[in-house]
Amino acid sequence: MSKLFMFEKPLGMRDTLPFLYEIKKSVRQAMTSEIEKWGYEFIETPTLEYYETVGSASAIADHQLFKLLDQQGHTLVLRPDMTAPIARLAASRLYQQGNPLRLAYNASVFRAQQREGGRPAEFEQMGVECIGDGTVAADAEVISLMIATLQQAGLQHFTVAVGHIGYVNALFLEILGNEERANVLRRFLYEKNYVGYREHVKSLPLSSIDQQRLLHLLDLRGGETAIHEARELVHTEEGVNAIEELHELWNALQLYEVADFVKMDMTLVSHMSYYTGILFEVYAENIGFPLGNGGRYDELLEKFARKAPATGFGIRLDRLIEALGEMETEAKIECIIFSQERFGEAIQLANEKRREGKRVVLQHISGIQDIDAYSKRYQHITYLLGHTGKGE
Repeated sequence: MSKLFMFEKPLGMRDTLPFLYEIKKSVRQAMTSEIEKWGYEFIETPTLEYYETVGSASAIADHQLFKLLDQQGHTLVLRPDMTAPIARLAASRLYQQGNPLRLAYNASVFRAQQREGGRPAEFEQMGVECIGDGTVAADAEVISLMIATLQQAGLQHFTVAVGHIGYVNALFLEILGNEERANVLRRFLYEKNYVGYREHVKSLPLSSIDQQRLLHLLDLRGGETAIHEARELVHTEEGVNAIEELHELWNALQLYEVADFVKMDMTLVSHMSYYTGILFEVYAENIGFPLGNGGRYDELLEKFARKAPATGFGIRLDRLIEALGEMETEAKIECIIFSQERFGEAIQLANEKRREGKRVVLQHISGIQDIDAYSKRYQHITYLLGHTGKGE
């Protein structure tokens, strides 16, 4: 191997040092505990999946997939998300009687980066999938669980933006008439380029009333009032149905007592092409990207030959930890430094402390180069040196 690459990592890959690992472990444990309290069961899926199945069913762009060949010449991918693998697993083995499944995961996903721009190519996600329940109550549950999970992790100030892909689609098709024109506006919304959106709408050969309807969409953010205003803009059955679902969702979120964290945003769209209904993103202060997102994807399992409604969310641990800011990072590790004469005594003391649940390093003094520098690593040090007595 060339020495040039000895300490380099592939584009977008990251090392996790001890202090960050401790933070991730603490956050992960808090989130896992909350998810399990709601009755969700954790599963694992393979890191490698077939490109023809999970790779093509995933909503991640093809150029972001890591591809490789197995010995038989089949194209494999490193899983680019967790929703598609869980849909495969549920369709093939778990979703048998048509009753709802509540599944959870904690796993790394992989998305290739074209240039180094601070975006990781591998990142850890934690989330849930509620499969087989097509009710708005299920959407309210996963949103409320996501909020509870973030709170349990220690996040206090955040907002969940909630929209409905069916509403945006219905409004655009009603006014613009075809998918091609609608896609142009959807792209502006996805990029949150509202200036570009306004300019494009003004350039369209539409009546002033229809232009105002499209422009008014940008103002539809907030609480229940935004839902009522959105109802006035659409006239098709699809659009009205979407608004009724959002109203039902809002009422359910109030029952869960989490509506204060929620902001309706009728402009919300997603690059995830499998979303079919209610969708949402969560934002925290000082973080430019969503920490997590989710929504309803009622057609994904059909790609694995078993039609079923489903909804879920995923939270990115790297962005959540960034949003949490300064946390207690020092691991509570004790150290016993011993000389050869006290070796047996040191082992016994270390075992006692470990049985009490403490983390203990056992270190022979001959293995230390600079005892002052070494001792700064640990909260508490016990010295067992010489033939008699005990010093600390």
